[in-house]
Amino acid sequence: MPLARDAEAVLVARFKALADPTRFAIFRLVAAQQEPICACDVVARFDLSQPTISHHMKILHDAGLITVERRGVWAYYAVVPEAVEFVTHMLGSLVPAQLGATA
Repeated sequence: MPLARDAEAVLVARFKALADPTRFAIFRLVAAQQEPICACDVVARFDLSQPTISHHMKILHDAGLITVERRGVWAYYAVVPEAVEFVTHMLGSLVPAQLGATA
């Protein structure tokens, strides 16, 4: 089933963002939070420098997977629920009904 060009571009960008193991782990951490998580708490959970974490967060943000809210000098990140729903829906629409029924 063909995808609209814009939907395909968004889906590919999001998959590319999540394809990196570090970004996937960061995304999972952010998604597991009930409230937005401070960038400082994300940095504390990984054995990476703050600039490296910021780079990964920017890619996730640019892909539309997370939001950022500035509070003074701190940045707080949260998952974009619609982005997760979009990826889930698009994946489901790519699988033929016969395969989905056997899973």
